[in-house]
Order: sequence, then C-alpha cells, then structure tokens
Amino acid sequence: MEYYELHPDTPQQRYINKAVNVLREGGVIIYPTDTVYGIGCDIFNKDALERIFAIKNDGITKLFSFVCSDLKDIAKYAKVSDYAYRTMKHLLPGPYTFILPAAKHVPKKLWSKRKTVGIRIPKHVVTLDLVAELGNPIISTSTTNRKGELILDPAEIKSIFQSQVDLMLSQGALAGKPSSIVDLSGETPEVVREGAGDVSLFLP
Repeated sequence: MEYYELHPDTPQQRYINKAVNVLREGGVIIYPTDTVYGIGCDIFNKDALERIFAIKNDGITKLFSFVCSDLKDIAKYAKVSDYAYRTMKHLLPGPYTFILPAAKHVPKKLWSKRKTVGIRIPKHVVTLDLVAELGNPIISTSTTNRKGELILDPAEIKSIFQSQVDLMLSQGALAGKPSSIVDLSGETPEVVREGAGDVSLFLP
C-alpha cells in the first residue's frame, strides 16, 4: 500500500493526483472525509467494487453510499424531488448521507431493495478534489474492524488495511462520528441514523 501524509491545511495536490490515478486504474484507496476515513473506488469499476465488498466481509447485504462532487452531480445519479433539492442545498456540503431513488445507470450492486442509493457531499477539500478529478463518484464506506467498530487512528488503519488497499491518504485523527443518514426517497423525510450532522430539521 502506498501511504501519503497530507498537510492538514494545504493538502499536497501531487498526493491527491496519485490517488486519482489509482482510482482510474481500478484501485481501492482510503481517504479522509469530514467525518471518518472512507474506503473508496470508482463506482463504475466492477472489480474494484467487488474488492470493497470483500474487504467489508459482506458481499451480499452491505450497501455503500458514494460521494458526488456537487448538487448538479447528484442529479446524474439519483432522482431528486424539489423538496430533496432544497434540503440538500441547505445542508451540503456537510456530514450527511441522503437516501434517494437511484438513477438507472448507477450500478445495481449499490441499490437497496427499494431501488434507492445513499449519496454524500462531504465538506472536505480532499474528498471533493478526488471526485472532481476522477470525474465519477467514489464509494464511501467507513474504515471499521471485524466487529464493525470505527477505526480512526491512521497508523491502526494502515496496519489493518495495508494488504487490502492500494493507497492511503492520511490526515491525522478525524472527528470520529459517522455521517447522519436521512432518507429523502419518500413523501416525508426519515432519520435513519443520527450522526455528525444536525438532524433537528427532520424531527417532529
């Protein structure tokens, strides 16, 4: 595994470019977000997707969200109602995952049984640069151990995943709280998980 430490305020573009090249070649990376470290690949690379399912030890039932670069980008990969658009415009970029009806060309491996997908736009320059430079969304699934517990320390992440991924971008210990998950696929919003993002807007 290639391992690069990013400056906390001015991350080195050359390291981000290396990660983008790995993604373009069908590789799997670990990268920082505004919440926790994510394991990612190009959502349109079938082999890389299979690798991530294997890494997470859940090739059948696990559903992964993915990162888009902006609201305009989301509209390519999901069906966005007027209400969903207004809501996301207000809260993104930020520590949220929004569940939306999937667009047809999104790999069905990422669909739920209800034909929905989870989409993120993190408030993190590295994550957004990766997606913008690649030109496709990337998978966003958190670094966890076999018990499903979050791993936040870069050294521990490196130790556990060094033989499973191709490259890691490290930026020190992160916040340690996963994104809030809000389902906007129905007529009324539903908070699926309360995490780093404030969900009071969606509560009665």
